[in-house]
Amino acid sequence: MEIFFKFYHSISHTFREFFVYHYSSLTFRANIFALVIAADENPKLENFITLKEIAMEIYNEDEKRANALLITTKEIVNDIQKNKMSMDTLIDKIQQELHNTPRYANKIDSKTLLQFIPLADDEDTKLYRQNIIEFLEKCKNETLEKRKKK
Repeated sequence: MEIFFKFYHSISHTFREFFVYHYSSLTFRANIFALVIAADENPKLENFITLKEIAMEIYNEDEKRANALLITTKEIVNDIQKNKMSMDTLIDKIQQELHNTPRYANKIDSKTLLQFIPLADDEDTKLYRQNIIEFLEKCKNETLEKRKKK
């Protein structure tokens, strides 16, 4: 059964890359949301419900794109939970993507990300999420400043 799931996951990921409009942009957003959600070792269902609501707003009620963002984010969170990827690796990916595609900095919306803080059960996780959001905001501002100077 696990082999089937891995095969299905691989195929579905590949097809999304070809058939989802602006998949790299969507993946960047998924990385941002996954970083905040995965700050909680055991994220609750409410995190993903909130993400779906946010995705519907971002993509103007486009259910397919919202679902693609939700699924991609869940996959990244699962990779972190299963130690296939670390939070540090995800941070490096985000920073590299900002370096390669500075316009993605505009996709970091701290106000939206703050909605995930109250969904954490303990204060340590809330603080960790807050620190991650502050870090992302700093990365955004630095990237936008560099872009202005060019």
